[in-house]
Amino acid sequence: MSGRNTPAGAPPAPPPGRIGLTVAGLVAIVIGGALLTVPATFHAGNGIEYAGNSSLLSETRGAGGALLATGVLVMLGGYVRRLTYPAALVGAVVYLAYGLSRLLGMALDGPPAAGLVAAMVVELILGAVCGRLVLRYDRRPVLTGTGG
Repeated sequence: MSGRNTPAGAPPAPPPGRIGLTVAGLVAIVIGGALLTVPATFHAGNGIEYAGNSSLLSETRGAGGALLATGVLVMLGGYVRRLTYPAALVGAVVYLAYGLSRLLGMALDGPPAAGLVAAMVVELILGAVCGRLVLRYDRRPVLTGTGG
């Protein structure tokens, strides 16, 4: 064993932030997937109507695909050690950008539907979780072998 205090046969400790990155990734995958595949249905609950506007549908699907891909990267960061830091960084940037942009929108345009306010709160929380991982991440190389 390379200096870890784990009993023989015990699974290694999970990388830092596995739960946070998994949850943040899954949320982005679900939302991105819905925006990509059923944008009109997804947004109908918040009073957003596409009314056959193929350009608006295209814009929404494009953002959905990007969010889906982001979610995959963020979730992989919880399981692939070398992706943990970049996944946390991407997660923090994307979620905080969404949340802070919605906050700015509320200040400029007034409050949106309750579901979008709830989305903003979740985005800010997930952005803070990912941001905390970025600030706390130990970027020193992992030492392997018996030497050190």
